[in-house]
This record gives sequence, structure tokens and C-alpha cells, in this order.
Amino acid sequence: MPLIFEHPRDLLGQEGTPLHPSEWLTIEQARIDAFADCTGDHQWIHVDPVKAKDGPFGATIAHGYLTLSLTNLFMPQMIEVRGFKSGLNVGMDRTRFLMPVTVGSRIRGTGVIQSVEEAKGDTIQCVIRITVEIEGADKPALVVDAITRYFPE
Repeated sequence: MPLIFEHPRDLLGQEGTPLHPSEWLTIEQARIDAFADCTGDHQWIHVDPVKAKDGPFGATIAHGYLTLSLTNLFMPQMIEVRGFKSGLNVGMDRTRFLMPVTVGSRIRGTGVIQSVEEAKGDTIQCVIRITVEIEGADKPALVVDAITRYFPE
């Protein structure tokens, strides 16, 4: 269940607030293959389970950008902001890929509100540091600061 804010202005002063973790997601080969088809990145480490078995990780791994893109799946599971006309992903800062995600791994997102500020007009900009955890791993798969703007109704 996400942490709910009734209005973007309710985010003001919430720096340091941890968000609820997302559900666990199993990374299956079909998802990796579909991402490879979408991006054209068919490197063997991602799409050839036989060759990857003898590779550095013992199995195929998810593309780093696949793992990054899944933060968009995790975000609404972690936080829900209501009372705005539209929201816009402005960008991402400080993206760090720390561990590969092998096929069959379970991952989830956790988050902490890093900063909240008023932008032009009544627009609120929020930066959330998202950590994608790998179940049972000592290090996360990635850490990224996601920047979102909420436009008033």
C-alpha cells in the first residue's frame, strides 16, 4: 500500500520520509527478451541463457536500463499523490548501477523523499531516491534520484 499525500503541497517539509516498499517482482527471461526487442540490445549476457551460464554471473542478467525503467512500476506502489492536474517525470539524477539482476531474481523498490520545493506557479517538484533491492543480496541493483513535478488543478 503506498504512502498517500492528499495534495502535492503536503509533500513540503517531508524530506527524509521513507516510502512504503513496492511488491517483489520476479525478473523472468521473457521480460528481459521483450526489453531487448524494444531497445535492440540483444547482447548475449541478456538473451542467451546457454552462453550466459558460463559467463561472469552464471545466468542471463537484466539490462541495467530495464531495471531502471521498472522504477516507474514501483513508484505508484510506494507513493500516491492526489489533488493535482498532471504530473511529469522531469528526469533522474545520480543513477548508479551497483549489482546485476540475474534472471529469476526478485526485486522491489524502496524510496525516501530527498527534496521538495515550489517551482513556477503552484507547481511542486519532488525528488525521491529510489533503491531497487535484490532479495537476499548485500547490495542493491541500483539507486536513482527520480524528479517529478506536480501541476495544480
